[in-house]
Amino acid sequence: MSLTLVVMAAGLGSRFGGTKQLAEVGPNGEAFLDFAVLDATAAGADKVVLIVRSDIEEDVRRHVDPRHPDVEIAYVRQNEHGPSRDKPWGTGHAVLTAAPEVDGSFIVVNADDYYGRSTYAAVAPLAAELPDDQALLAGFRMAHTLPSEGEVSRGVCEVDGDRLTSLVETHGIGCRADGSITSTDPVMTLADDTVSSMNFWAFPHRLFDDLERGFAEFLAEHGDEEKAEYLLPTVVHELMANDEMTVGVVPTDEPWVGVTNPTDLEVARATIAQLRA
Repeated sequence: MSLTLVVMAAGLGSRFGGTKQLAEVGPNGEAFLDFAVLDATAAGADKVVLIVRSDIEEDVRRHVDPRHPDVEIAYVRQNEHGPSRDKPWGTGHAVLTAAPEVDGSFIVVNADDYYGRSTYAAVAPLAAELPDDQALLAGFRMAHTLPSEGEVSRGVCEVDGDRLTSLVETHGIGCRADGSITSTDPVMTLADDTVSSMNFWAFPHRLFDDLERGFAEFLAEHGDEEKAEYLLPTVVHELMANDEMTVGVVPTDEPWVGVTNPTDLEVARATIAQLRA
């Protein structure tokens, strides 16, 4: 069966100060999204869809196409779908724009995150055979997703067996001087092995119908708000609450790697060089 990798690469990267999607983090100038393409196709994906903005599409094509000549890659421009707005409409809208290029089930990832070979290898075989009422989420160990300094936001998951029961966006998560991991919103202490979502999902094709219906409702209620976002986890949560979809959690021991600010690049490069050796 067909399996497509959908890469969300239309973010503005305001804190990074440039096109973070193309930041060189690999030993041969690879960007994060290059590793996504390599690892997903090695695991069985037969097509890649890159969600971009029209102002960066040419730069992304110039970087990506020569590096992956044997991969079928399609481009969709998020800013050309739906009402025009400076700020993208959110991850739910981003995935919806990929619908014309996806024939079957699909994996969704961020363009500026590194998820690791074994994560794709674990999820892809299950994703290719997804029933219409089931999705998958790669579950990372919290301790493997945190920078050495500073605080971050993560999706904190509750899991019953291998099934996701809740996902709470949690802010101000950081490693403290005593070795503990705590958050500020909501305030809690988190175990090293707390399951964390890093936005690595797999869905059946029917999700596009849910996204389209939900986005129309979102626009009716929030279409005049400049900062409102139609978010993928919110859509999934609603489907779970209505007993329309279950989400299986696929654990991974891979360390997550990402960058928020330009100063994070050297750490990311050193980590990826070690992981890809």
